[in-house]
Amino acid sequence: MKEFDRSVFGERLKQLRKDAGIGQNQLAEQLQLSNASISYWETGKQSPTAEAVFRLAVFFGVSADYLLGLADY
Repeated sequence: MKEFDRSVFGERLKQLRKDAGIGQNQLAEQLQLSNASISYWETGKQSPTAEAVFRLAVFFGVSADYLLGLADY
């Protein structure tokens, strides 16, 4: 069974955010999340909830599988 790799999620989230030209604060505000959550996810200190993954996927127009490292597109 494949394990959840927080570092892959964090790297992908950070890259999507930078590609969109927004900071952690802006992203947190847009999605009604805390700044700390965004920071913790990007650094791999915490795992996101299913709802957070959903919100991020919709916001960035990517699949949840991509964010979670299950797909490369």
